[in-house]
Amino acid sequence: MNSNSSDLGPESLPRHIAIIMDGNGRWAKKRSLNRIKGHREGAESVRDIVRVCREIGIEVLTLYAFSTENWRRPTREISALMGLLKNFLKSELAEMMENGIRLNAIGQIERFPDDVLDVLREVMEATRKNQGMLLNLALSYGGRDEIVMAAAKIATEIKSGRLQPEEITKEVFSGYLYTHWMPEPDLLIRTSGEMRISNFLLWQIAYTEIFVTKTLWPDFRRAQLIQILRDYQERERRFGMTEEQIQKAN
Repeated sequence: MNSNSSDLGPESLPRHIAIIMDGNGRWAKKRSLNRIKGHREGAESVRDIVRVCREIGIEVLTLYAFSTENWRRPTREISALMGLLKNFLKSELAEMMENGIRLNAIGQIERFPDDVLDVLREVMEATRKNQGMLLNLALSYGGRDEIVMAAAKIATEIKSGRLQPEEITKEVFSGYLYTHWMPEPDLLIRTSGEMRISNFLLWQIAYTEIFVTKTLWPDFRRAQLIQILRDYQERERRFGMTEEQIQKAN
């Protein structure tokens, strides 16, 4: 598979890529390894994809790292995932600083253990002035919870008189989401072949291009991403308009 990114048209690259990183457990099972080994190998894919996105000029990369539903997993696996996250953040800080990558987290991060939360906040603070790329980790994140949270905040604003019901628009509602200051995803990638969204960025992906690959996340590296980006650049994004309208607009 050709991993050369030089033929990608920079003018038609997605500004924001979101990825559902799926398949770590299945990758490990295929090799008769425990699930933790799969998560460790998946962390290597994260490193590779972050580097590629930074290299080719992606503005925002959002990775679905831990969902609200993932808290249901066995305690031992959750503990291992927390350790992997903490170690990843520590080990990648120097590279984030060198490459101007800013770290952000969306989700109910307050549910994380204090030692993990401390490291997460330290890295976010250390990188907050970096302007090269935004690495956005969805941690203890659920799309429905985010929408409910936004609705509750709006209800509070209305109750206090700071907002009137007739003032609520799509743009106003978006302003109460975790991602209110980011461009919406242009491209959503799901690895492992599962054909579902899994409660990820439900509001934000209304017009996002979706690509599902059968590749398991630990096997998803530079070559696979470049190929998907080539496919993305061949698509025509219409946003509800006709082909003729798109042509006139261009």
